[in-house]
Amino acid sequence: MTDHLHWLGHDCFRVDGPPVVYTDPYQLGGDLPPADIVLLTHDHFDHLSEPDLARVLTPATTVVGPAEVAAKCTVRVEVIAAGETRTVKGVAITAVPAYNTDKAFHPRADGKVGYVFKVGGVTYYHAGDTDLIPEMTGLAPDVALLPVSGTYVMTAEEAAQAARAIRPKVAVPMHYGAIVGAEADARRFARLLAGSGIEVVVKAKE
Repeated sequence: MTDHLHWLGHDCFRVDGPPVVYTDPYQLGGDLPPADIVLLTHDHFDHLSEPDLARVLTPATTVVGPAEVAAKCTVRVEVIAAGETRTVKGVAITAVPAYNTDKAFHPRADGKVGYVFKVGGVTYYHAGDTDLIPEMTGLAPDVALLPVSGTYVMTAEEAAQAARAIRPKVAVPMHYGAIVGAEADARRFARLLAGSGIEVVVKAKE
């Protein structure tokens, strides 16, 4: 179920469809296929990185993001807000809330988002930079991409609680190895979900 999912570090994934979907390109390396769709969760430098965005952008690429991203980005952004769905290149993309509950880095009022989208018959939930929040409950995607590093987002323990509430078939840890967090956080997340019925896949960085 994660064969077409590539972790490029931090919160950046590439889903090979078609279409090819990237999330939050940041510190990209190597020779990468161009993006059909780019999903940006919010306007922080490690999520809205225009030099990295430029590496995968073509004139035909559609960039999707909340209003705060559109306000800062120099390329055209298809604006989406939490609770809204846009169909882009045949892909239904739903924005969901992403915010902190016990820290001030990602206030709910800012309108930062995560995404639920389906490519190649697989439904993905990219949580964005978030804590464990009620809006996650029962999303039940095939694959949930969840931050685990703590500090700005959920800890591994909180992410394991979130996974149980979300009920994905597969959970993939993210948001470690760049700004904060380490592979140890991803491995702890996997141990905490042992026996839960949720498969955890720790992706190697590409």
